[in-house]
Amino acid sequence: MKLAIINGNLATFKGYTHTPQKGENFGDLGLVENGTILIEGGIIKDIGLTSQIVVPSEYEIFDAQGRLVTPGIIDSHTHLVHYGSREREYNWRIQGKPYMDILKEGGGILNSVSQTANATEEQLFSQSKKSLDTMLSMGVTTVESKSGYGLTLDTELKQLKVSNQLNDQHCVDVFSTFLGAHAIPEKYKSNPDKFVDEIIDMLPEVKPFAEFCDVFCEEGVFTVEQTERIFLEAKKHGFKLKIHADEIVPTKGAQLAAKLGCISADHLLAIDEEGMLEMAKANTIAVLLPGTSFNLMSKRYAPAQEMIKKGVPIALSTDYNPGSCPTENPQLIMTLACLNMKLTPAQALAAFTINGAHSLNLAGDRGSLEIGKLADIVIFDCTNVDYIPYHFGINHVTDVFKRGKKVV
Repeated sequence: MKLAIINGNLATFKGYTHTPQKGENFGDLGLVENGTILIEGGIIKDIGLTSQIVVPSEYEIFDAQGRLVTPGIIDSHTHLVHYGSREREYNWRIQGKPYMDILKEGGGILNSVSQTANATEEQLFSQSKKSLDTMLSMGVTTVESKSGYGLTLDTELKQLKVSNQLNDQHCVDVFSTFLGAHAIPEKYKSNPDKFVDEIIDMLPEVKPFAEFCDVFCEEGVFTVEQTERIFLEAKKHGFKLKIHADEIVPTKGAQLAAKLGCISADHLLAIDEEGMLEMAKANTIAVLLPGTSFNLMSKRYAPAQEMIKKGVPIALSTDYNPGSCPTENPQLIMTLACLNMKLTPAQALAAFTINGAHSLNLAGDRGSLEIGKLADIVIFDCTNVDYIPYHFGINHVTDVFKRGKKVV
């Protein structure tokens, strides 16, 4: 198929394929006003000013009519595949019930673990596909999907297999992450190292179904030492590394991420200055998740401005999950990032596109509008980036193209 998207305000993010946007360059839109994109075979063949691009006669024309045209949104931290929901806990949290009391009432992560363990693959696929459809309607063309609601080999494999099925059958690209080390099961509380051994034993079994390995490195969950053990074994099996780090207290998880070459370190509300400097030196992407702070009614957000000053590259993601952040809406996350972490709208969009691509090691073929990259393209019902987070709570997407094919 040959397609020309004409008369668009193009936020290209050109020039950052080999290194993410950071520091003073963070938020560089690479804006082309009244631009045209030529697409052939799902790939961008040419891009530039409409007045300077000659559209061959055999190309189909799509007139953007002055609207904002961006790369597809990349949601690089989600817990897409799970079963059930936890709205029963919502009133409890509003009333201030502590999380440990919610666990005693049968809520919390163990609720999701139980529901996911008892669900069939068909049930998981059906619920997850519905969420993926919603993400697509919001402009998401690539998503990362973590396991972690299994904590046993069988259920972790079940989640990962469903993620793989979604990738095969849905137009959104789904990249899978093994997060078996998401929580410590009750029976291992007195001997968590034994569960670490089990996680390590799972690695060769899950590797055919997952590209990344992730660990929740946090006080009361997995220590830095336990996380390093898992990661060193994961690297032997060819996993790329991602980490949940320094969300509640500064555990030095950010430093471990830099030391071991993790592609990203995520959450980071409690990162210390040394962690920021080490991440900046290693070019480790900080994936920030303001929706989680918002939904947990926390006044604490990741220190994005300090990270920017120190040269840490930043991505944003929804952290879509059934407990702390049940939303598939990246546009809402952009608003929260602007209001609570003081990102500019341009920075928020960069964090969901080119830097999101870097956080999944995918910037070679997506994340920006450049010749040779995938024609994953979103058109918004506005003329500029600022309008997206400004007019919050609605979906501004009018059209989505995946590999040059109109899918929304």
